[in-house]
Amino acid sequence: MTSQSTTLQTLKAMSATRAPIVATPPNRSAAAATGALEARVAEAWPPTAWQDVPVVVAVSGGADSVALLRILARLRPPAARLWVAHFHHGLRGAAADADEQFVARLAADLKLGYRAGQVPAGQLAVAGNGLEAAARRARYAFLTEAAEQVGGRYLAIAHTADDQAETILHRVLRGTGPAGLAGMPRVRMLGGAVSLIRPLLAIRRQELRDYLNALGQDWREDATNAQIDATRNWIRHELLPAVAERVNPGVVEALVRLGGLAGEMQAALAPLAEELLERAFQRSAGSGAVCQCDDLSGQPRYLVRETLKLAWRREGWPEQAMGLAEWDALAELAQGAPPVSGAQQRDFPGGIRARREGTRLVLASVNAVR
Repeated sequence: MTSQSTTLQTLKAMSATRAPIVATPPNRSAAAATGALEARVAEAWPPTAWQDVPVVVAVSGGADSVALLRILARLRPPAARLWVAHFHHGLRGAAADADEQFVARLAADLKLGYRAGQVPAGQLAVAGNGLEAAARRARYAFLTEAAEQVGGRYLAIAHTADDQAETILHRVLRGTGPAGLAGMPRVRMLGGAVSLIRPLLAIRRQELRDYLNALGQDWREDATNAQIDATRNWIRHELLPAVAERVNPGVVEALVRLGGLAGEMQAALAPLAEELLERAFQRSAGSGAVCQCDDLSGQPRYLVRETLKLAWRREGWPEQAMGLAEWDALAELAQGAPPVSGAQQRDFPGGIRARREGTRLVLASVNAVR
């Protein structure tokens, strides 16, 4: 049995809790490695870019987020203001309580401000895409609110190159277009003046664990991350290692490069889609948007899909369940021949209804049109 398989079996045998992981003592050679990693993060996100504004760091207690916090704490200029934010989902009982206590102690040790949020046990609102999506919505809602409360300009998230590769591959397996291939953006607006930033997208997960070991910094390990009944965990623990062994040892780097190329293509396409959005779409009198389909006539299908995505996003509708097939069906409804009589309509994920009325396409929430 390989060491990787042994580790996985050990984690599977653990209960669904986080166990404390104690780092190995630091040594002199490790100190050079920590400096090199910090320099890479500083190059990706220079401290001069955030030294004058509050930064909130999302910390779960796991290795990646603890490493991000330690890196930023060591890079911060004297006047920089760092805050730690931790969200308790109310799903894992005493283990989650221990996570929160660990993060609170870490923030206190580093003399940083701390914000905590929690969903009472059993009260996580599940709608649309299930428990995982509901937990994600609740977490980001809290993190955004925490950043706004302290006047934060940035919310720093510890997504790594491995997370990016897993995201891209997951989207490929589900069915995606060029936008999905771009993976997670390095920066995106959350609302108001808060921007989400991912400073570790070029850093591998193991590098962060090595970094923590070099510092002698412990972290918490969530054993549920090893449960391969979840698709994302199966991709992480079985699919990607199998591809690395049988096809390409550099599969993670290859997927990240693919994401970068797709992102460049999306950046070139975005201004064209935004121009078409402003020309073809208007807000409806109620809730939703109206498209003048004649403005889409003769436009390439990929550009129409991207324009529809922008309109969808502008309304704040959920996109997770909208794959390439759904976007293409919506584009066909918009670009196809108008109905001879009456109207054509189709319901899409998230409770959104598209209704073609002559040369108009009306997009609205099903609840709003009742």
